[in-house]
Amino acid sequence: MDHTNSATHSDAVTAEPDYRFTLANERTFLAWQRTSLGLLAASVGVLQFLPDDSGPGLRYGLGGVLGLLAVVTATGGLHRWRRNDHAIRRDQPLPRLQIAGYLSFTLVAIGLVAVAVAVIATITL
Repeated sequence: MDHTNSATHSDAVTAEPDYRFTLANERTFLAWQRTSLGLLAASVGVLQFLPDDSGPGLRYGLGGVLGLLAVVTATGGLHRWRRNDHAIRRDQPLPRLQIAGYLSFTLVAIGLVAVAVAVIATITL
């Protein structure tokens, strides 16, 4: 009796998933990448256009945080896409990731710093 055809893999993909799911996952990945590019552009903008009198620590610190957040967002989006693709192809529930919460919290903190800088700059004029 030949057992070569009866071997199964527990992690094997049984069928190609509905293309709508894989395309939706790809669109979500691209949204993460667009967000990363926006953060990178904001980083460059802060480094180039924040007034010198605001202090080099604030300018480089804020620009660096935005640049780092851009890198984290890009890699987080890739990680999320891979995990979702794996789950979709195996008909498993999609994994939950915490990166969206961290991204939101960090953006709120950066927004508050930006508002504070703008208010302080307006008051000192």
